[in-house]
Amino acid sequence: MNTSSHDRYRESTPGRADVPDSPELLAYYAELERLQTGALWTVANKIEPWQPKSASVPVLWRYRDLREHVLHSVSLVTPEKAGRRVIYLDNPGRRDVSAAVGWLYAGLQVMHPGERASAHAHAASALRFIMEGSGAYTIVDGHQLTLNARDFVITPNGTWHEHGVSDDGTPCIWQDGLDIPLVNALEANFYAVHPQLHQAVTHPVNDSPAAWGGAGLQPQHHGWTKPYSPLFKYEWAATYDALQRQARVSDGSPYDGVLMNYVNPLTGGPVMSTVGASMQLLRPGERTQAHRHTGSFLYQVAKGRGHSVIEGRRFDWEERDIFCVPSWAFHEHANASDSEDACLFCFHDLPTINALGLYREQAYAENGGYQPVLG
Repeated sequence: MNTSSHDRYRESTPGRADVPDSPELLAYYAELERLQTGALWTVANKIEPWQPKSASVPVLWRYRDLREHVLHSVSLVTPEKAGRRVIYLDNPGRRDVSAAVGWLYAGLQVMHPGERASAHAHAASALRFIMEGSGAYTIVDGHQLTLNARDFVITPNGTWHEHGVSDDGTPCIWQDGLDIPLVNALEANFYAVHPQLHQAVTHPVNDSPAAWGGAGLQPQHHGWTKPYSPLFKYEWAATYDALQRQARVSDGSPYDGVLMNYVNPLTGGPVMSTVGASMQLLRPGERTQAHRHTGSFLYQVAKGRGHSVIEGRRFDWEERDIFCVPSWAFHEHANASDSEDACLFCFHDLPTINALGLYREQAYAENGGYQPVLG
């Protein structure tokens, strides 16, 4: 891991707590504890680090290892009994809050043809990225959306939503992403089941992408006043086309390749208040330089194969694999193919980080911008 001269200076600069214990001090601490208080200097080095120290660790979840177990759950529990039939991603450093990385939760949900989960709402913001299958649909506040592989769909904070697979469909698996750990940490989570268990479809099927997904145009009389995107579904075909068009006219970023954010078409801002998402394209043979930034990121390989180096560890990935990049971890990506694009879907907590003024970024300054692979 690269350490700048500025970092080394800070680590050697006085100003942090360095108070040795003594019998008198230990007795003093005991008295403070009795009064439900404490001395700051006993915890300052822990709660005020020189730089972010994520409890999360980089993890690669291989789809070929998980798929059989996800499908096996169908024979063990029903959507009605389980509520949501999901195998969640458990980061070893965040098991206390069931997070995949940072304050973000993720899981793989499976539904068979004819199944329909009950409608519910919660304070956490949620998203889906469709991995395989046909006939899947979701209903969000009366808007029904049909879903295909690599489509991205949002179910914002407080909306009634439910999912299912049509009778003539095939088994479907998708990735769920939510900010449950964040909302729980803020002690602000709520969960409710729809009083009729299922909601009525009150709009034409796929009305959201029909009204908001075309050619960068905005309906004149939309009447949309909610704080999240009115475009509930972002289709893969349009997303990939936009990336290819951008790649023809731009070199992209040395750290991210050609990256485009999913946005609220009304504001140009993130799709939801606390959770954002992006899709990036790595050209054939492209290898990005390393950088790090605040914010937690969970990637799914939408297309192709390659590898990422995260804090000196190499993770080789292929389509539908998922991996995480913890906050302030150096990372770089590489496309293994000399002839095909690779695409990485990502969801993250940058809307929260940016709203709080906490975003910081730093390039890897040594070795031409590439990390040595240590493991």
